[in-house]
Amino acid sequence: MPRHADSLLSLTDFNGAPLADDMVWQSFHALMDRHGYVFMSRVPETFDPVAFCKRLGDFVPQYTGVLVGDVRPEPGMDEFYHAGNTKPLYPHSEGYDFEGLPPRYLALWCETPNTGAGGETTLADAHAWTGSLTEEDRSFLRERIWTWETTDAMRHLGLDLHPEHPVIEDHPDGSIVRYSFNNLVRGADERIGPLLDDAKAHFEREHVAIQYERRDMLVFDNWRMLHARNSFTDTGRHLRRIQIAQRVTA
Repeated sequence: MPRHADSLLSLTDFNGAPLADDMVWQSFHALMDRHGYVFMSRVPETFDPVAFCKRLGDFVPQYTGVLVGDVRPEPGMDEFYHAGNTKPLYPHSEGYDFEGLPPRYLALWCETPNTGAGGETTLADAHAWTGSLTEEDRSFLRERIWTWETTDAMRHLGLDLHPEHPVIEDHPDGSIVRYSFNNLVRGADERIGPLLDDAKAHFEREHVAIQYERRDMLVFDNWRMLHARNSFTDTGRHLRRIQIAQRVTA
């Protein structure tokens, strides 16, 4: 069973008026530092999610080159492991197949919520997982360089990447955890499989589930949090998405 989300920010106050901008940013950064994600609800019509994200940092293009992407079922994608259908997604970090640093933040906001069950974005803290490992296992995940690959859907669209990275990378701005259960090339090494399984078990045990109403917005630290998605049936579900390169102090 997922835990209840505990990093919640209402953008309107107890009188129903939009929260003051400085209070939004103060609360946002405090929640992000504590939990690694912020789910923003009761969003007024005047709120501009793109302008908000610009204050977090530079945008990173999606695979297609667009800066603000759409997450909704797409024609011809049903047979693939891909966000553009209604199937579940495994726990992963975003940008493990980038040559350089992965995006620091991901923002998702809801244009059209799905009706019926499913469709939740699920999140769990990868730093909590790495902190539960032995120092020997953490050193292995820092020192061993792995080949990562794009999904079959991206290869179908003509993008076939094979960067090399460790699972844990130390960075001056924070520890980066890259994770993919199905797109890290395991090769003949028998040690990585149980560690990937352990991360997946941690995710299944500890994740929170986010269900969206219209205009709700989720922002999470992609260096810290793993995310996934539950399956759903409503093909009208439509989220928008921005990848953000680096943290900027408000």
